[in-house]
Amino acid sequence: MADEQPPAPRRWYQALGPGLITACVVIGPGSILTSSKVGAANGYALSWVVVASVVFMLAFTTMAARLGVMASESPGNMLTKSVGRWLAILIGVSVFFIASAFQFGNNLGVHTAFNAYVKFEYIVVVFNAAAIAFLFCFKNLYRALEKLMMGFVGLMLLAFAANLFFAKPKIGEWGKGFVPSGMGEIDITVLGLVGTTFVIAAAYFQIYLVRQKGVAKEDLPESLVDSRVGAVIMASITLMIMGTAASVLRGKELADAGAVAQQLQPLFGDAGKALFCLGLFSAAYSSFLINSMIGGFVLADGLGLGSEPDDPWTRRMTAAVLITGMLVALYVIRTGVKPVGAIVMAQAVTVIAAPLMAGVLLWLCNRKEYMGEHRNGPFLNAVGGVGFLLLLAMAWNTAFNKVWPKVSEWLG
Repeated sequence: MADEQPPAPRRWYQALGPGLITACVVIGPGSILTSSKVGAANGYALSWVVVASVVFMLAFTTMAARLGVMASESPGNMLTKSVGRWLAILIGVSVFFIASAFQFGNNLGVHTAFNAYVKFEYIVVVFNAAAIAFLFCFKNLYRALEKLMMGFVGLMLLAFAANLFFAKPKIGEWGKGFVPSGMGEIDITVLGLVGTTFVIAAAYFQIYLVRQKGVAKEDLPESLVDSRVGAVIMASITLMIMGTAASVLRGKELADAGAVAQQLQPLFGDAGKALFCLGLFSAAYSSFLINSMIGGFVLADGLGLGSEPDDPWTRRMTAAVLITGMLVALYVIRTGVKPVGAIVMAQAVTVIAAPLMAGVLLWLCNRKEYMGEHRNGPFLNAVGGVGFLLLLAMAWNTAFNKVWPKVSEWLG
């Protein structure tokens, strides 16, 4: 009998998936609006902030990818064995509330994209129903999700690149924007730009995505390429949106993503507006799905109810996030009143959860029993440590500039 042929070596592009999915959740309606506002207000000058934010995001997605490949257990089980179930539950509940709060923004993004052409306030019900059907109908949820997100990434790249082509940016001026400057002028808008690009919950979810893809230990180098590709896509899309705003919307007030589309129509015509709305829809609906899965999966794992797509509670918790976000969005669409209490509560939870998840990732990725020889090196620990301090600073800013003023107002 002839000797069996060894399996063909795995190509690097076969490992793509988790990083692309992470890029989809980072590029949502909030990041589109923030990037547009920063570009309109500051021109190209803050492009370096995007690059710095993506470097921190890449550091934590790299840690998460390594942990997902090397560890034999889910994050919830690792934390339960090492510290106690209470910490896994705290992270799970926090992420669930944050995801639910952000979900209504994704619903509004879908509504805005369609409202530019079709006036139907219940469009979000249709898309939530489609998302829930997607969640429960596919046996191999990860594979279906990966293919769908690759399509959305392609649409976003096409739409925003076309808008940038119409905008004809000033390349020389833009190049200067990659040199750090104006540190004293960084304000809350710039912190918002960092916050919508350096999304620690999305990096944390990379652990689950890598486990679902089934990346073997010998394929770890290719998996890390996936994290880098995802980071490049995040940076590219954010910079294209910012560059478009810097080129054609300089000095204009942008209330929401719909206002950006309206501002582009006189300059680029109906085609430009349609392309922007296509990109906005792709960003909103892709983030729509993944954001809800982050909340559902991390909570189910924290409660010890499972962490795999086949576990019934991961899908049920994800559906709970979808329904919560839809109901809040319908309230806003019907009444025009924003749920300030829910937003403030989500911001308060973020103050605790964001640094906590970053600290947990750093801690787990330095433990030999989980990582073996793939523990963090000095460079990754240094970048991760700076990113952790940045998240602490952002949490401080959120607590004292957003949460406490509202609480003080309610207390009289």
